[in-house]
Order: sequence, then structure tokens, then C-alpha cells
Amino acid sequence: MHAYDGFVPTEDDALQIAVYAFDGVTMFHLAVPQLVFDEVRRLGLAPWRTTLFADRAGSVRTAEGYRIGGVSGPAAARAADVVVVPSWFDDGRRVGPALQEALRAARDRGATVAGLCLGAVAVADAGLLAGRRAVTHWQAMDMLSARHPDVAMDATVLYIDHGDVLTSAGTASAIDACLHLVRSRLGAVAANQVARDLVVAPHREGGQAQYVQRPLPPRSTDDPISRVMEWALLHLGEPLTVDQLAAAAHMSRRSFIRAFGTSTGTTPAAWLRSRRLDDARRMLESTDLPVDQVAATCGFGSAVTLRQSFAAAFGTSPSEYRRRFDAR
Repeated sequence: MHAYDGFVPTEDDALQIAVYAFDGVTMFHLAVPQLVFDEVRRLGLAPWRTTLFADRAGSVRTAEGYRIGGVSGPAAARAADVVVVPSWFDDGRRVGPALQEALRAARDRGATVAGLCLGAVAVADAGLLAGRRAVTHWQAMDMLSARHPDVAMDATVLYIDHGDVLTSAGTASAIDACLHLVRSRLGAVAANQVARDLVVAPHREGGQAQYVQRPLPPRSTDDPISRVMEWALLHLGEPLTVDQLAAAAHMSRRSFIRAFGTSTGTTPAAWLRSRRLDDARRMLESTDLPVDQVAATCGFGSAVTLRQSFAAAFGTSPSEYRRRFDAR
């Protein structure tokens, strides 16, 4: 492995990832975790390795009719640091006891278990989401809620990470969840580089609630919400308010908040906070500026506010984050 953008990978950054394959899985769902995690290795960011496993070694047939060979057996999951169920059967059938036990055993020994899209069904059936929030494809939300009433389903987010268990929303949200795993283990600089090479957004806001009742309206340069977001990114260090953003969009406060939620799936305040946190992470990784200066530059006003927001979002402090992900 080699250094990339100042990051020098070590054996501590090695990761074994096992992705569950089954007859009828779509090639897209099966490919997403391999594409994102293998890009980490291809870029020299860390020695991550992905393996496909199934209930028995051999091959699986995809929904598109292709036969994929060289699939490992359940032993691959027992040796993995991350076990991914990338999707599940469209009929929502219950997960068999062997896979349930494999997922529980992985979580109990300290591995991260990820249920992407309909893969959340398998994670829930294994009992790993009891008493927790979770997300899955919006079309399966009611079914999963009925089957597991002790799981709080949330359609407002793209993924939910509990540390040991992660779930993501429908289809393309699997990319967001996988990039989040890269970001949480290797830092924002690494995740941004992977996203750049894959030509996808490194971080998207909102969830899938807007897809449940109506499609997301098309975005264009004539869209006032898009223009305001671009303007706000150039003024993150300023004490922006919702009223200022609404004025910049030439809209009333109420109309702006409604239009912003429809367009992005989140609130203006939450979007601003996330963008400022992204900026803070980048500065903590790539500069030696004091935390209070980072806070001021990113628009948090004070180091105390930055620390509180950082802890709420990432479960750590800015100083600890810098010690872990300093790219210099």
C-alpha cells in the first residue's frame, strides 16, 4: 500500500468485508459495497478486502440471470470485520436460522453488520434492531414495521448507524451508507476521494420521505433552492439564519422552509449544520488551526458550539477526531 493525499495506511486500517449473496439478488445491490470498499484499496487508502459469501460455497444466480461463481461459504462471515446484507428478496420472506445466527454472531464478536436497502429485513429478523431506529426502502417500511413493531422506522434519513449495526434506505442510498463507513473509519478526506473517483456526491442530505407520496422535483440552475444552497456554501462562516436564506431565495420564510424540505428532504438548519460539520472535519484533517479558529471559520461561533455539535453528530470531540484522521 502507498500514501495518498498524505494518508499512510497501516495494518490497523485493514478490513475484511463479507457481502451476502443469494439467488435473485440484483447486480446493482451486490456491486455497490464491492465498488465502494474496493475503491479504498485501489486508491491505496487502506488494505480493505471484500468477499462474497452465501449459505453454501459455489455460485449464485442474479436477478438479471447471470451466474456468479467463486462465492465463499459461511466461514467468510465468521472472519469478517464488516458483514453486509446488500438487499433481500422482494417478497420479504423471513430470514433463515443460519443467516440469523451468522449476523448475531458477527455483531456479538464486534463486527459491524450492515443491512442495505431491503437488507434491513434480514438484520431486523436477526433481532439486531429491537428497540432501535432503522431505515429501509420506503416500499418495505410498513411491512417491516408490522413484522417488528419494536423497531422505529424512519423515512427521513438515508442511513442510520448505531455503531454495531447500520441500515440504509432504498437502492442508491447504499452508496451513501458505504461512503459513511469509509468516512467513519478513514476520515472525510478518504471518503471524499473515493466519492470523487466514483463520481458521486460524498454526502447527501435528507431521506426518502419525498419519494413516498410524490417524486422529487427536478433540480436546475433556475431552482431558487439550488442557488441558495450554492450561495450558503460560500458564506458558511457567517451567522446565517433561515430568514436570510429565505430572503436570498426571494421567498417568504414559510414558503422557503416548505420548498427546501421538498427539494432536499431536510430542514435549512439541519442542512447548514451538516455542511459546517463537513467543513470542520476537512479543516481538522488538513490544517493545524486551533479548534476555536476552525469553529469561527465554519460558522459555529464558538469552540463550545462546535464541540457540542461534533459530539452529537460523530460521538467524539474535534481534538480526538484530528488525532485519528490528521492527513498531514
